[in-house]
Amino acid sequence: MARNTKAHPWMALSAPGALDAMLAEIGASSIAEVFEQIPQDHYRKTPLNLPPALTSEIELRRDLVTRLKRNDDCEANLSFLGAGVWQHHVPAIVDEIVGRTEFATNVWGSYQSDHGRNQAWFEFSSQLGALLNLDVVQLPVYSWGCAIGHALRMAARMTGRRKVLVPQLSDPERLSVIRTYCQPTEMESSLEVVQVAADAASGRLDLADLTAKLGPDVAAVYFENPAYLGTIETGAAEIAKLARAAGAETVVGVDPASLGVLTAPGDYGADIVTGPVQPLGVHMQCGGGAGGFIASRDEERYVRSYNGFLVSIAETQTPGEHAFGLACAHQNSYGMREEGNDWTGNSTYLWAIAGAVYMSLLGPDGFRELGQLIVSRARYAAKLLDAIPGVRVTWPDTQFKEFVVNFDDSGKTVSQVNNALRAHGIFGGKDISGEGLNLGQSALYCVTEVHSAADIRRLADTMKEVLA
Repeated sequence: MARNTKAHPWMALSAPGALDAMLAEIGASSIAEVFEQIPQDHYRKTPLNLPPALTSEIELRRDLVTRLKRNDDCEANLSFLGAGVWQHHVPAIVDEIVGRTEFATNVWGSYQSDHGRNQAWFEFSSQLGALLNLDVVQLPVYSWGCAIGHALRMAARMTGRRKVLVPQLSDPERLSVIRTYCQPTEMESSLEVVQVAADAASGRLDLADLTAKLGPDVAAVYFENPAYLGTIETGAAEIAKLARAAGAETVVGVDPASLGVLTAPGDYGADIVTGPVQPLGVHMQCGGGAGGFIASRDEERYVRSYNGFLVSIAETQTPGEHAFGLACAHQNSYGMREEGNDWTGNSTYLWAIAGAVYMSLLGPDGFRELGQLIVSRARYAAKLLDAIPGVRVTWPDTQFKEFVVNFDDSGKTVSQVNNALRAHGIFGGKDISGEGLNLGQSALYCVTEVHSAADIRRLADTMKEVLA
């Protein structure tokens, strides 16, 4: 392999001799020896066609700024996109606190020393637990999909079973992550993923199909409430009852922004609850800003099955004094490496701070007002769109903040509609026509508290224009 004769301007370890020094340090004769466990057919056969490195910081900045200017954002455009990353209002104080150097750091300190940080994490877990009506909340993992995957593997560890049931109308991205966590069938710890049909009239889980697929080999039943397509699962308690009767765990995915108006999952029989932290004071961050929580009842069999970090509170030797620290840290991959419950992986602990601040600002009344506002705005939008010729809202009056809009009768594809809307400064709903959901030319629209009545009327009026 050819060696560089000079250092790459932005790669510190690219200086001549650095590679040889690293190989010598680990006792390897070549890079090929380091990666010999990777099959040859996994290697790229042709080199990447990369442009030459920009050696000037001035050139580099100009190039990056030029590329970034090609993006359109949701400040300059009116957006009705959701499906996993939603446009919610983030109070200014949230940004102020998460930007403090005590929190916004690339070194997270030790388990024992960072009492202030631990207390902030504890506030996140305790406040979210109050919303969910559950007692134990783990610090966020990389995404909602990852949280679901970990939760399903928790259920498999507790039950000793190897099959999980998930909704047919699932977000393809989250479903892909779930399948990854459940692993290929060739692996010893693989879990079988079986989809449960949806009721065509309501979009909710088909209880007859669920009953038929439950059995002594099912570790968990997973469903979302609100679901991926916005529907509210009114039969949640019945699903949990059926799962419990079959000896399976009930795993629920929930949008925490909905819990001011929807029943807490702990109240209808959920055993393990997952969900996104992004609605709790986290910006969309160019598609980032994601994270997923896992929660359960405070029972030892659940606590011993977590894969990540739990924060607890304890009295000290000084009367009236309390301390905050990590609990059961030994059982994750930081403590036991490959013998841990599951790989902890990339985590999003800074968003726990944002969530703690956001939830403390809203309080119970604030969450109720937020939920009522979102429901009223979303249903107002659905009503206006459903009245447009060629447009039909699927499963009306069943949504929280998202709903399915069908364009079959308009003679246009979702792509055509979205392109026309974008020319008017509007991002239409997510195109779900190619997701294999058998919903025709449909888009998933999202309305939150940031959308005014005037914004919604602008969408409806523009929709009429582009479909005329």
